[in-house]
Amino acid sequence: MEFKDRLRELRKEKKETQVAAAAAIGIQERHYQRFELGENLPSFATLIALADHFDVTLDYLMCRTDDR
Repeated sequence: MEFKDRLRELRKEKKETQVAAAAAIGIQERHYQRFELGENLPSFATLIALADHFDVTLDYLMCRTDDR
């Protein structure tokens, strides 16, 4: 699994739109969409915000482990 797939999976588990996920971490929707499309990778600060928002570890978010 790749980061983009993990991110999409977490967002869908939470039943959020891309707009809501982007707003929750303080970025623009298009910026978030590029993460899920695999066009861009987030900055370290954004990764931390995503992990906190989805209540998972950075290793899980980055597909380094399957332990949340």
